[in-house]
Amino acid sequence: MTNAARRSHSSASIKSTLADKIREGILSHRYPPGERLNESSLAREFDVSRIVVRQALANLEEHGLAVNQPRRGMFVNSLSDEETQQVNSVRLVLEVEALKLCRAQRTVEMVRRFEALLARMESWKGGSQWEASELDLEFHRTIWRYSGNEHLQKALNSLCTVLFARRVLAGIGDDRMRWLLSHHRLLLDVIEDRSDDSPEAAVLAHLQMGYDDPERFSSFALTK
Repeated sequence: MTNAARRSHSSASIKSTLADKIREGILSHRYPPGERLNESSLAREFDVSRIVVRQALANLEEHGLAVNQPRRGMFVNSLSDEETQQVNSVRLVLEVEALKLCRAQRTVEMVRRFEALLARMESWKGGSQWEASELDLEFHRTIWRYSGNEHLQKALNSLCTVLFARRVLAGIGDDRMRWLLSHHRLLLDVIEDRSDDSPEAAVLAHLQMGYDDPERFSSFALTK
């Protein structure tokens, strides 16, 4: 390994380790929801550069634990119930489209990928809620990716990751998490054309398992 490669590997390792430490602090509520994640303070606390802190926070933002508020900085996810409903109302519309596109482009390889993910989700017995949430997010991201629309995928990633992180921060319990993980097969049934439910009905039913009135701020609420 060259010196440049060693430096790159070392830098990536430091960034990853720092992201893990800050994530642990967020999940343990040492950094509570709504708290500002100040780059300078974190750099002093962990004796690293602000650049490394910035990279670590970008990683946490990608996973929904940190939220960038323009001109204010990075904060721990503190999504309110109403904001959650608003996000889900947009997610509902976009994810229905992703599910339809995914179904239209279905392949054997795609179905195998979903089946492998479902096997891991349905065998989760307890332990790290963060790992369970990441499995859940990976399943949905696979739908978004297989939509074939890069901009739709980016929109859903930007919009929805905070929802999965918020669930972990709320501490819903292992039994509830197991129940939620086990209710993804209905989405695969739609992809495989093995369901009597429309994509709209399937996505709405899926979101209603985890949230109260996820459609409240969408046109879906007008059909009640």
